Amino acid sequence: MKCVTISCCDDEKAMDIPDQIQKELDEIGGFEALTGRIPPQAELTSRSRIYHALSDPIRLTILYLIKDQPLCVCVIKRFTHLAGSKLSYHLNILKESGLIEGKYHGNWIIYSLTDTGREFIR
Repeated sequence: MKCVTISCCDDEKAMDIPDQIQKELDEIGGFEALTGRIPPQAELTSRSRIYHALSDPIRLTILYLIKDQPLCVCVIKRFTHLAGSKLSYHLNILKESGLIEGKYHGNWIIYSLTDTGREFIR
């Protein structure tokens, strides 16, 4: 396989790209078109938070618990067997990622999935 040496940016070193890859890049519009496929930084940051939240089995358990019915911390705690501070940590990660929301009902906070959470738990 032959390589083509190109310089995509003035301040980057020239790089070797296999001919087939260069041909395919040219067909889609080059580096500029490839760059256009990357979502804006804010969206990447948001998705990163969501994927981080989804990467823990405890947090996934919480999402499945509240999938069909909003629940208070006392019920979630009973299923997860976590200390209050540890459960609070996981709930905060889920809230910050936009997957769940908590609403006060008297002395209790009732947690439920957001539309984003519902989308990801499917």
